[in-house]
Amino acid sequence: MHEYSVVQALLEQIESVAEQNHASKVTKIIVKIGVMSGVEAHLLEVAFNTFKEKTICDGAEFIMNIQPIKIQCNDCGVESELEKIHYCCPKCESVDIKIIDGEDMFLMSLEME
Repeated sequence: MHEYSVVQALLEQIESVAEQNHASKVTKIIVKIGVMSGVEAHLLEVAFNTFKEKTICDGAEFIMNIQPIKIQCNDCGVESELEKIHYCCPKCESVDIKIIDGEDMFLMSLEME
């Protein structure tokens, strides 16, 4: 379960940002998780709630925004969000597409005191 190592890296990033901003406590964390990021949202939440204790994030609200796959068709130029993992353009059915979102996980924002 690599979610534990993802949480460890996330906590390190949060602590670094908090230190740079002279914060002593983090009250809210918002992350964006792409459906193709390889991160299981439920497992990430469980891991985060386990490992945040006795850190600067203890008691913080953890919000996960799930990002669907967003593509751009190289043939017709249309940008689309895919409902399911089916790599073709919903407009022209071309498979010549570029994935533009939905493969990564990002720390989007923090609320700190």
